[in-house]
Amino acid sequence: MIVYIGIDDTDNLDSRGTGYQARALGLSLAEAGLFELKSITRHQLLFDKRIPYTSHNSSACLVGDCNVLISMLIEHCKTFLVRESAFDSDAGLCVAQESEINRDIVAYGNLAKHEVLTMDDAFRVISGTGIYLEGFKNLKIGIIGSLAGVALRAGAEDGRLLWLKNMRETMGIFTIQDFLEVVPVDRVVDMQLNEIPLHATIQITDWCRPVMKGGMITLIAEQANETQSYEYQSASKDYIKGISG
Repeated sequence: MIVYIGIDDTDNLDSRGTGYQARALGLSLAEAGLFELKSITRHQLLFDKRIPYTSHNSSACLVGDCNVLISMLIEHCKTFLVRESAFDSDAGLCVAQESEINRDIVAYGNLAKHEVLTMDDAFRVISGTGIYLEGFKNLKIGIIGSLAGVALRAGAEDGRLLWLKNMRETMGIFTIQDFLEVVPVDRVVDMQLNEIPLHATIQITDWCRPVMKGGMITLIAEQANETQSYEYQSASKDYIKGISG
């Protein structure tokens, strides 16, 4: 079964961020044989002085196949967060089977980008589902963002990839077809979101981050200078951060 794991507020200003912890959690789940990790996304939530976020108010969501009892997966995630989250963090964990994520939950994720939500809002929207939601340490308000991360990833229109198989290791010049055989993105598009022909060449830089667009994992590319030996290059860090937070 496909399972979504959301985490948030695991850090403080001196510790590793939630994105790092999400990748470490994914690795630990895979090593334990509990989870076949498919992707990890970062989701930017509302910036507001009423929200006590650490630095960016972003959450992370892991997606993968779970072939064991979901209770085993949850227990592993709980143990990891209690052990690895900063001592003064407000860590939150959400674990949801894909079939449990309904339209109201996706709407909650979109609201979290524009409105200040509460823990009661989070528990209210999952009422009647089998979705697991729990906070650890201090105020436990990370449950708000952890559920929002799951909701936004399930909506498949928000966020940038923190992890995808071979994504961080792959650099150089490829045809689009060859790149798609190495990194499992769904499509490569230009800045106007038009798909680029498979025979076109692209330079993949050392900061290549696909985003979720149109329900697909999408690599956005910009046209290269005419003097270059390739036709496109993966969009710049500033551009991707600008459209994904």
